[in-house]
Amino acid sequence: MTRSTMRRWTRAAALALTAGVAVTLAPVSASAAPSTADQARQAVADTGAQLEAIGEKVNEATATAQQQQAAADAAAAVAAQAQAQLDALEPQLRAIAQTGYVGTTRGRLAAFLTSGSAEDLIEQMTTLDQLASHADDVVAQAAAARSAAEQAQADATAAAAAATAAEADLATQQDQLQDQLTGYKADFARLSAVDQVRVQNVVSGPEVSASPAPAPTAAAGVAVQTALAQLGDMYGVGASGPDRFDCSGLTMYAYAAAGITLPHSSRAQASMGVAVSRADLQPGDLVFFYSPISHVGMYIGNGQMVHASVTGRPVAVTSVDKSGYVSARRVTGN
Repeated sequence: MTRSTMRRWTRAAALALTAGVAVTLAPVSASAAPSTADQARQAVADTGAQLEAIGEKVNEATATAQQQQAAADAAAAVAAQAQAQLDALEPQLRAIAQTGYVGTTRGRLAAFLTSGSAEDLIEQMTTLDQLASHADDVVAQAAAARSAAEQAQADATAAAAAATAAEADLATQQDQLQDQLTGYKADFARLSAVDQVRVQNVVSGPEVSASPAPAPTAAAGVAVQTALAQLGDMYGVGASGPDRFDCSGLTMYAYAAAGITLPHSSRAQASMGVAVSRADLQPGDLVFFYSPISHVGMYIGNGQMVHASVTGRPVAVTSVDKSGYVSARRVTGN
């Protein structure tokens, strides 16, 4: 379903629910409005899930843009260093050019004509050979330095282009996210309070009272307690604390307190640590949802997880068995 189609669904749904009447249109299709309250709520919930997925893509794009810019900066520094090395050889190259007879037949002939003895000739020839060897070394260094400078400049140019492209991609995704966020907030606000709770429960699971189990390691314990300390903080797209969080921002923040660095991306976090089965989950394990992965929470024990889930709902504890569960990872090394 396209974003514009989803927008038509959700707005029609909100109006239907607000008015308390069913919307009867043509048979439901990719572009039709929902005809029941259940379909309307599901449409808004689907948009909420899509919104989080786009937000996580923006997090990935942000990281990519930062990495590309760092690579561009590093490449530019290498290019500058290579050019400096080439520039440092310039005085020696000029000196060699000014004494162009060194190592040539002319130089050897001059030595022969001006030498007073065989020993003198040998000494002058040896000196010429040494000078020629030195000149060859300098020229070789200069050639290598020039080649290195040219390659470094080409690399810097390519890195700068990649950084620019990454920034442009990020801007596009941010615009898409903002458009989706604006529409979702408007559609969600039109729902009744009861239906708003229903939608949030579909997206993030019903909230339960936290009942954490003892953590297996000190790092996991710190992460769990840090995450639980954020209960009530609101969801924020792209936020990683200290008062607002998205899903991967919360787990990143919690594990940073334990001295473990995680990327700000649920998909990237899903490649860290070691895989853990559902039956072997321990407090501190990261749990992932949907395919492709676009949501992460932190298991706290007793079948529960803490997570930041959707715009309009604060950080909460829910069952880990909410819809969309796909995998888990342990990042503490134990």
